[in-house]
Amino acid sequence: MGAVTSSMAAKFAFFPPNPPSYGVAAEEGTGKLRMTEATEKDNVDVLKVMTKRGNEIVAMYVKNPVAKLTLLYSHGNAADLGQMYDLFSELSIHLRVNMMGYDYSGYGQSTGKPSEQNTYADIEAVYKCLQDTYGVKEEDIILYGQSVGSGPTLDLASRLSRLRAVVLHSPIMSGLRVMYPVKRTYWFDIYKNIEKIPLVQCPVLIIHVSFISLLSGINDSVGDFFLIVLLKYKFPYVFSSVIVLNIYSSCG
Repeated sequence: MGAVTSSMAAKFAFFPPNPPSYGVAAEEGTGKLRMTEATEKDNVDVLKVMTKRGNEIVAMYVKNPVAKLTLLYSHGNAADLGQMYDLFSELSIHLRVNMMGYDYSGYGQSTGKPSEQNTYADIEAVYKCLQDTYGVKEEDIILYGQSVGSGPTLDLASRLSRLRAVVLHSPIMSGLRVMYPVKRTYWFDIYKNIEKIPLVQCPVLIIHVSFISLLSGINDSVGDFFLIVLLKYKFPYVFSSVIVLNIYSSCG
């Protein structure tokens, strides 16, 4: 039963764009990689990184000449690097950071299949790439996880003690809690973020979006508030949290 439930939770967790929004090609002569559907930029490196689980994942590194910090971004469950390319470039400029983004196994042009354990190996491989290829120190790295990306983000953060900070954007408490109102953590659950939260030893910013319907007046701000309070209670290093109101009309 546990294996079936865990497998079902995983199916709800991953929605890689199909077909992928980009391809990867190597330039003749130099062998430098580029994204075929994106505007080539001198300050962007396209990389292929091997994980300890045998998958080759695609990553992109955006260099900012004035940056002192590097943001390692784990995207949501329904995007790939081609869709994030311009956003990463803009974030690098406006935040004055270097940006490292990557596609999970089975996303974009990354090999393998998406799974919880693969995403943990994916972010670890990219983190090591930052250290080995770009000489980035742990204390100069900010981890940013959006939605499902909060899973690999917290897994890595729970094992590193000198990170500069962590940003959680619409984080999940666990895979099963997304689908069912369970109040305990089962052994077969995936992305047990709520159990890893107390292990993180750096400042944390939580961003959560509240949707309000102008027609029905229904909103999930109560749930958002509960999530923030729960995370703060379990997460001694949370120093700030933000609830963003997203007002929309359901009139069509």
